[in-house]
Amino acid sequence: MASVVRTGLDLLVHQRFASLKGKRVALLGHPASVDSRLGHLLDRCLENGVRPVRLFGPEHGLLGDAQDMAHVDSHKDRRTGIDVVSLYGPTRDSLFLKRADLADVDVLVCDLQDVGSRYYTFAYTIAFALRAAAGTSTKVIVLDRPNPIDGVHVEGNVVDPRYGSFVGEYPLANRHGMTLGELCRFFVDHDKLDVDLEVLWMDGWQRTMSIADTGVPWVLPSPNMPTPDTALVYPGGCLFEGTTMSEGRGTTRPFELIGMPGIVDAHAFVERTVALAGARGLPGVTLRPTWFRPTFQKHAGVLCGGAQLHITDVEVYDSMHTATAMLAAARTFDGFDWRRTTYEYVSDRLAIDLLYGDDVTRQRLEAGDDATVATAHHEPQRRAFLEVRQRFLHQGYGPA
Repeated sequence: MASVVRTGLDLLVHQRFASLKGKRVALLGHPASVDSRLGHLLDRCLENGVRPVRLFGPEHGLLGDAQDMAHVDSHKDRRTGIDVVSLYGPTRDSLFLKRADLADVDVLVCDLQDVGSRYYTFAYTIAFALRAAAGTSTKVIVLDRPNPIDGVHVEGNVVDPRYGSFVGEYPLANRHGMTLGELCRFFVDHDKLDVDLEVLWMDGWQRTMSIADTGVPWVLPSPNMPTPDTALVYPGGCLFEGTTMSEGRGTTRPFELIGMPGIVDAHAFVERTVALAGARGLPGVTLRPTWFRPTFQKHAGVLCGGAQLHITDVEVYDSMHTATAMLAAARTFDGFDWRRTTYEYVSDRLAIDLLYGDDVTRQRLEAGDDATVATAHHEPQRRAFLEVRQRFLHQGYGPA
């Protein structure tokens, strides 16, 4: 379909490139930093006579070829020879864009496709860039893009500061219902930053839109985010990273296929999940018993029983609740455990607690509670977040 939405990059290309001429420009982007004609941000700069002095790459790298939690080295761009500074190296310190890297930069242009979930690290990479630019003469321009799973629905709880990490750096709900530009407003306010931030807001986007409604081309922003369907299940599906279960990496349907070798009877797993959903049931989704063999990462080459999520009603589907019910059921099968190895640079807390943003939910699951009971404390936090969030929403995108 023809694009009905012009992204921040589209507006930069057609209206604003003249403002970058003669400026020392740096770019923070990835493969999905493309306009409506699939032209990449870097290429559009070069075509318009703006040669960046530096490129920055987030998790997965500027080329988007690195798998999750795979460290990326700084290097030279193979095509242009421009220095690429990696913002996802072997230590937590590597996540932070350094002020020294902005010393010769007049304008930092940031264009990253977010997927609407607080675990997705690109938003925090820009937040750290804003911190680096604070108090300097470097202007930060953020090119806004659609939240692919809409800007209305909000799910989950808010991160307890004791469980902050690179999958939860700020007090956001798991599914936050914001665009990257709106998140940047939130970050600047939260960190009390004196920074010259400009957001190029989209033209034509409304909060109720899914990515399919926009006509904006989908380019996978990370190796295991192949489709907008993946993004829809990801707020809950990412929780399985905190377990010994396969979250579907190594299949063509990551985060939609969930299972492990100890689930020999996939039908029993689905039946148990339905039972342990509790009073809320499983609205808007059908779990289909299935088996799969991941080709890499967890259980590579081993038959896993589990379920595929089929979304039947996006208006009522709650990925957090669904995933929690699946976790409650999975705990009763052989081989299930919480991930106990280092996760996103953190070794002293369980990954599942970092992902949930607290230890309460896990403890309730371990006590045998169903998903409705285990997540009951999420709702007041969600409502409180909705009120905070309201201050940072762009009015031009319509009501929340």
